[in-house]
Amino acid sequence: MDIDDTDKRLLAALQKDATLTAEALGAQLNLSASQAGRRRQRLEQAGFIERYSARLDAARLGLAVQAFVQVQMATHEPEKVKGFTRIVGNRPEIVSAWTLTGEADYLLRVYCADLAGLNVLIHQVLLPHPAVARVQSQIVMDQFKADAPLPT
Repeated sequence: MDIDDTDKRLLAALQKDATLTAEALGAQLNLSASQAGRRRQRLEQAGFIERYSARLDAARLGLAVQAFVQVQMATHEPEKVKGFTRIVGNRPEIVSAWTLTGEADYLLRVYCADLAGLNVLIHQVLLPHPAVARVQSQIVMDQFKADAPLPT
């Protein structure tokens, strides 16, 4: 499905504020509320919009430590890798994970209440796993640019 400039502007507006009503979207896009609503629905159905969510303040939730954790695997045996990815998927402090090229096999973004929580995650959860060879963490000192919307 091709999208036009109006669709791109609609997607950009929703990335900034997913709570915009059809009326507010229409006003921003110079469309009627019904046209804006139909466009949004079409983009949702086509899979351009995967879901809506709220961005929470980690510090207010008591999550004082953000870190990136690189994991190098000892083995790529399918069953052991499945076990590792299952652990990653089930740990609430791991908020995103990527498979990488290069020295590290995985990059995990984690939020913990404190350094002790990060220590537990690394030394009691990740390192003991039989598929894991090495873990390296980088603690975020400051995030000067928040997760930005995708370019449209």
